[in-house]
Amino acid sequence: MYVMGERGGSAGHRMENPQSPGAGLRIREHFLCPAEFIRIESKVDRAQSQGYFRLGPDAICYGSYSAGVAPKLVTDHLPDALPEVTVGRSIVGLPFDPDQVVDNLRWEQYHAHGVRSLAGGSPLRRMYYLLRPLMPVGARKHLQKRYLRGWDAVPFPKWPVDQTVERIFERLLMLAMRAGGVDRIPFIWFWPGGARACAILTHDVETQAGADFCSSLMDLNDRFGFKSSFQIVPEKRYSFGSRFLENIRQRGFEVNVHDLNHDGQLFSEREEFLRRAERIRDYRREFGAEGFRSAVMYRNPHWFDALDFSYDMSIPNVAHLDPQRGGCCTVFPYFIGNLVELPLTTIQDYPLFHVLSDYSINLWRKQISLVAEKHGLVSFIIHPDYVIDERPRRVYTELLQHLARLRDRGEVWAALPKEVASWWRLRSQLRLVEQGGEWRIHGHGSDRAKLAFAVLDGDRIAYEV
Repeated sequence: MYVMGERGGSAGHRMENPQSPGAGLRIREHFLCPAEFIRIESKVDRAQSQGYFRLGPDAICYGSYSAGVAPKLVTDHLPDALPEVTVGRSIVGLPFDPDQVVDNLRWEQYHAHGVRSLAGGSPLRRMYYLLRPLMPVGARKHLQKRYLRGWDAVPFPKWPVDQTVERIFERLLMLAMRAGGVDRIPFIWFWPGGARACAILTHDVETQAGADFCSSLMDLNDRFGFKSSFQIVPEKRYSFGSRFLENIRQRGFEVNVHDLNHDGQLFSEREEFLRRAERIRDYRREFGAEGFRSAVMYRNPHWFDALDFSYDMSIPNVAHLDPQRGGCCTVFPYFIGNLVELPLTTIQDYPLFHVLSDYSINLWRKQISLVAEKHGLVSFIIHPDYVIDERPRRVYTELLQHLARLRDRGEVWAALPKEVASWWRLRSQLRLVEQGGEWRIHGHGSDRAKLAFAVLDGDRIAYEV
């Protein structure tokens, strides 16, 4: 039994507007439970202004709110929507639209207090990326630390892992169960084989030195039985050939596209983005790639459809140590149009080593624990460029040892990113059907899925797989 406390996909999701109708749709997509168990009525006009409020003590929401004034700043006193919720016969009445709130978080539509971003085409940003290749590492680290100062005082999303979306889902599920007078709800478990959580390793290759180290990094991963993905910059950064890419694939690893030329300008301007997206699609076909990640985690999910990949890995769970702050506030994959988003749920190696000056896996272990607590996706970015030296490589080796122990105990399903995206897409098409008083999973690939139950346990939810 997996116990979850209150403390603790649909391919038709429109790209031009992340807010879709149907209160409770997102929670039903998440759990894949029969629709009759979750009946939610939203008592709000989506056209009214949006702001921050809470659903209980530890779930910050952003959206339209009908029970009072929702402040524009997350640092203001936030009203609690929970006392305004009505639990009637089978129906939960909410003073907000839960689908709008979840989409606002996943798509980073909220306006978090203190957010700064270099995501636009500012002259300062252009100058930085123009001079970046000429800067000594010490100078780069100094500028980055100055820019990121105050990161640890940003109140939302919550560092080091934000579980807001999952807390909203759990709270709404408990309310729906109480409204329906049931203490058990069947659903389709999140991961194949009943794994408690999932883990992926990814490697963004930024320099020629990193490209030259890829073979050694694959040797290290193979030593612990892990396969991973390598995101390759197609233009200008370093030289590579078809044999380099084929070697990665032949060894059972994955090749993806990493931006176009890593100049930090991909999302600066719409027309230029579309021109670059056309070339990126050409490289997708040339690489045989299914996945994409932008440089420096710059992102605009409203534009992702032009890239035409199966999945993306450009949105962090919490982005306090990234140039573009924000975060999707979830530890699970989710759909952006027809694309599966695999959020980054742990700190990257570069800020861990060079901004926090932390050469241990303590923070990674804490993040793994917080993600696994919600049974989510533990995802890593380890740059070949930054683990060449012995000290950081030793830390990465310790991380592999820790992940291997979790995998061998059955705590995590260790997979390639493309396998996770494929599973999430497959799972979204499965359905629960009651036959002869028993619940059965129907659909292609149902043999990989596990039936689970969400069980009311006081003010907690216990998961039985």
